[in-house]
Amino acid sequence: MNYRLTESPSPQEKDEIFRELLRYNLAHLENKDARDLAIFLEDESGNKTAGLIGDTHGNWLEVEYLWVSEKMRGRKIGTELVQKAESFAMERGCKYVFLNTFGFQAPRFYEKLGYVEKFVLKEYPISGTRHYYTKSLVK
Repeated sequence: MNYRLTESPSPQEKDEIFRELLRYNLAHLENKDARDLAIFLEDESGNKTAGLIGDTHGNWLEVEYLWVSEKMRGRKIGTELVQKAESFAMERGCKYVFLNTFGFQAPRFYEKLGYVEKFVLKEYPISGTRHYYTKSLVK
């Protein structure tokens, strides 16, 4: 057997490792129903001006991406997107939300929405910070 180091794994190699890990994980998870969730704000021409991408899995909504275009910021659109995602996740039976954000992005934004910081990854990638949050959807 040989170790092979590469700085450019092929899409097929990445997929192979992902599929093997997924196969192992699914054998051990009690809920195998991860479902995508996306909400977009589009202008009259269908151009996206904001969006949230995530997924729900069991009790959890994971927000992967939240973006609001520069021209739309300051209008509470980010808040509306997060609240819509939370509501949709609750309809799917979720009780909690997990997300992360860079220090220069939106830590205070999420805290204002009731998110609780659980962990900070310092010196990421070099001198920045990455903040990890959760929120309970159960009142």
